[in-house]
Amino acid sequence: MLSVRNCSLSRNGEPLLADISFDVAPGEIVTLMGPSGVGKSTLLNWMIGDLAPEFSAQGMLQLNQRNLTSLLVEQRRIGILFQDALLFPHLSVGQNLLMAMPASIVGRSLRQRAVAEVLESAGLASYAHRDPATLSGGERARISVLRALQAEPEALLLDEPFSRLDLPLRQGFREFVWQKAKLLGLPVVLVTHDEQDIPPSGQVIRL
Repeated sequence: MLSVRNCSLSRNGEPLLADISFDVAPGEIVTLMGPSGVGKSTLLNWMIGDLAPEFSAQGMLQLNQRNLTSLLVEQRRIGILFQDALLFPHLSVGQNLLMAMPASIVGRSLRQRAVAEVLESAGLASYAHRDPATLSGGERARISVLRALQAEPEALLLDEPFSRLDLPLRQGFREFVWQKAKLLGLPVVLVTHDEQDIPPSGQVIRL
């Protein structure tokens, strides 16, 4: 369970959001909607522990009964996807996935096998040695999801990751993300401006 409790955000002393609280159950997707500048992406930045210096926050964040509020980014076990599928351009697809893999998976052959398995699960079995520059928009998007999940997060945040994809790719990628999140039982928070991105029966919070 991912829980936000009484979160208030301000920028240079000017209030953005006040007293926001919500829960996200494992496998559930909660959508945050609202006009530009209201603080949706800033709320996600606070949740991952990467709030810019001009912002201040109050409130508590819990994940699976752990209080994350004062923890560093790498201690929170929260994955995030942005509008752009951010891959290291100087690394192959497989190397990008290896970079995200937890240290608990030890041994070169075991780690490479894990990469092969995750690519195969996404229908990208032959992509390990591909240069990210040769990928289509949809392929880059799927690889970015796989990389986020390789780190074994306990929750996933989505900051408009579908917005730069055309309609056919967008629909397929949405379904891909929803299936992965539900399979892994991850609580998911989605920020979007598009009503079409809201999953069926998902909770919507309008800011």
